[in-house]
Amino acid sequence: MKTIVEKTTKQSKYLFEDSKSLTMNSDSIIVGKDPVDFIVMDLNKDNTTLYEDVTDAPKDWIGCKYLYDGSKWEANPSYVEPKSE
Repeated sequence: MKTIVEKTTKQSKYLFEDSKSLTMNSDSIIVGKDPVDFIVMDLNKDNTTLYEDVTDAPKDWIGCKYLYDGSKWEANPSYVEPKSE
């Protein structure tokens, strides 16, 4: 697996299979290639860190729910579960 982590918060924003193509640009992150799946416009190579070969991602991973420092996962104390309808 690989994860994109926001540098200032250490929040794991995205989690992908190792085979997923990611292009880290100065103004965006492109996910996928031929075809592009989506483009992340609020993150880029300067405000994130891409960690690859992540082997211990939490089973209940959701974007922003966990912090990652490159070696260990930690529950994000600021994370609030979405309200169900």
